[in-house]
Amino acid sequence: MSASILVVDDTPHNISILFDALTHYGYRVLAERDGKSALEQVRHARPDLILLDVMMPGLNGFETCRQLKNNPATADIPVIFMTALTESIDKINGFNMGAVDYITKPFQLPEVLARVQTHLALRQMRHDLEKLNEQLEQRVQERTEALSRALAELETLKDQLQAENSYLRDEISQTTGFSEIVTQSASFRRVLTKIEQVAPTNTTVLILGESGTGKELLARAIHEHSGRKNKPLVKVNCAALPPTLIESELFGHEKGAFTGATSQKTGRFELAQNGTIFLDEIGEMPLDLQSKLLRVLQEGEFERVGGTKTLRVNVRVLAATNRDLEVEIENGRFREDLYYRLNVFPVKSLPLRERKEDIPLLVRHFCDKHGPDLNRRIEVIPTRVIETLTAYNWPGNIRELENIIERSLISSTGRQLELGDWTGTDWRDRKNPLARKVTPLTLEECERNHIIAVLESTHWKVSGDHGAARILDVIPTTLESKMKKLGITRP
Repeated sequence: MSASILVVDDTPHNISILFDALTHYGYRVLAERDGKSALEQVRHARPDLILLDVMMPGLNGFETCRQLKNNPATADIPVIFMTALTESIDKINGFNMGAVDYITKPFQLPEVLARVQTHLALRQMRHDLEKLNEQLEQRVQERTEALSRALAELETLKDQLQAENSYLRDEISQTTGFSEIVTQSASFRRVLTKIEQVAPTNTTVLILGESGTGKELLARAIHEHSGRKNKPLVKVNCAALPPTLIESELFGHEKGAFTGATSQKTGRFELAQNGTIFLDEIGEMPLDLQSKLLRVLQEGEFERVGGTKTLRVNVRVLAATNRDLEVEIENGRFREDLYYRLNVFPVKSLPLRERKEDIPLLVRHFCDKHGPDLNRRIEVIPTRVIETLTAYNWPGNIRELENIIERSLISSTGRQLELGDWTGTDWRDRKNPLARKVTPLTLEECERNHIIAVLESTHWKVSGDHGAARILDVIPTTLESKMKKLGITRP
């Protein structure tokens, strides 16, 4: 589209000359004979350039230019003064008012056309430059927003990586897979066969068994023999976390979600993305949180505590419990739908009393495992030691055996393993129900007798490295609460 030029002159002859010349070169020409009319015309037509006479009746050229330049809507229109005067003071006044050039009357048309073409080109260049600057600013803004989003995502990933590294530092010293499972038992090998069958799939596995039977080792073996082995295996002990914190631990929380939430926390499910999460002691999970866990299992989505954004995860779930979940369902403490969602492929970890042929191997294994840290090198394990250990029925299972061997290493001063003052006879001869003939008992009686047996083995020590809580794999406060509920007191 051709450029438009407004010619303002009180002399019709001058307007005629300029109109013909400019029209001939393809410009659209508008004309006015005074400053007031010119201002009105500019408000509606917005020309690309103005040729403005200085000496006009009424509103002269200088004042007309000043008003044009003071109006933001017309300030960018270039003004070229036309004057018959040659004094420098008038030229200076023109430039002070905002004009870009001047033309001296009488007109030299080649000069007029040259100046018009130059200033129209400059104006077009300014417009192009402004447009490019706007585009550049827009691109900078878009890139800045994209960079801000990327930085926010990077910060989230950094927090997740730090949380994952912190978690993995706690786990790194633990050997994974079948290499840590010591057995020559035919019955336990059948359990491992089931592990080998289910490991390569993404099926949810529920590992059942008494405390201390190695349920976590089975979970690790499943993970290590799955397609997710190069991704995280994240463990959550539901019994070790206070009910008020377990939701935040599993799903994370947003900053300010509750008192003390000073920053965003990445939950264990996020840490386990594309990997495996092991929910140990799932029977201890609060009932109101079980529905949220069911949602993750069914739909793979959840929200952080205090958050509204729905997060999706691809996580394989392994769960373990020493409780009878069917009894828990009957008592209203566990959701039936969650149980069936977890119990897709159940695996039972055998108690040590059902695989006593493994005791010699386990004793040797624990001597080799703990000996270097205790500055002990055991070369001889006497037959009488194995016989004593085999005669005992191990209510605390492998964890209890490991504790006894570690304690025996401390008291063994030479190259031969000595049990010290532990013989196991006091357990079998007194209150250990597992060492006597089994008679029908209620579940609560079994639990009470089991806790008493473990407490007696620790001389009623509840907490600490060799306390009953550690053997039973519960936190001390949970054990104390259970003792109070079952009426267990130290004799």
